[in-house]
Amino acid sequence: MASLKNKTIFMSGGSRGIGLAIALRAAADGANVVIAAKTADPHPKLPGTIFTAAAEIETAGGRALPVVCDIREEEQVADAVDRAIATFGGIDICINNASAIQLTPTNMTDMKRFDLMHQVNARGTFLVSKSCLPHLKQAQNPHILNLSPPLDMSPKWFGNHVAYTLAKYGMSMCTLGMAEEFSKSAIAVNSLWPLTAIDTAAVRNLLGGDAMAKMSRKPEIMADAAHSILIRDSKSCTGNFFIDELVLRDSGVTDFARYAHDPEGPLAADFFVPDAIFDAVPTKVLRMPGY
Repeated sequence: MASLKNKTIFMSGGSRGIGLAIALRAAADGANVVIAAKTADPHPKLPGTIFTAAAEIETAGGRALPVVCDIREEEQVADAVDRAIATFGGIDICINNASAIQLTPTNMTDMKRFDLMHQVNARGTFLVSKSCLPHLKQAQNPHILNLSPPLDMSPKWFGNHVAYTLAKYGMSMCTLGMAEEFSKSAIAVNSLWPLTAIDTAAVRNLLGGDAMAKMSRKPEIMADAAHSILIRDSKSCTGNFFIDELVLRDSGVTDFARYAHDPEGPLAADFFVPDAIFDAVPTKVLRMPGY
């Protein structure tokens, strides 16, 4: 199977950034995409709402269902899933894209922000996956894809922002556990993470603005990698912590210049990527200080 045509994707978040790029790539195949996110009204500093995302998805060739949904609320997630089933008849793919971030040390991390990161990242991934599960069991080639990192236990990933790392690794532990649990139902559960920084609102707002964005790749690299994973056989492709560039190289891609804002300039490494992976690819990246 080389296409996502007529497949229905339930995605948390997705009004902008990596999630929207993945949705647009799937839409180009003719997929149905449910955008379950909180962004109903424009943000003063961030582009995109669930409604603008839906319009882009339909322009790209797919069908879209925008649903206002706070994935911290069980009833809202259940309602969003019910609306997906009523509209499209099933769910083939669940993408846990929604995430909260704050890169602060322990003494500077407010407990409300700690709770938010865990409620959205770990708990939200668990809840959305659980809610989609009965319908994934009825699908052909069902997939869950979590946008979360490899479980690298190096202390450097914890020392600067232990709260965020705990929350993000909670998503990855869902991958580890659910891949094993759902293997009997032939539901693939995988994680996908970028080798380099990706030009998103979080990168621009938290990690260095335009200067950092120039050292980042475009979200389309994650979209193409996700597509490559989601068309694979769910029976044999599960329990993996994929890195975007490695996925695409495995699919035959050798030219990555089109994903860079500045093909001649340096690329910044992303968080959580094990040293051994950097050693395995020809791409040269700059490690952030302290990592």
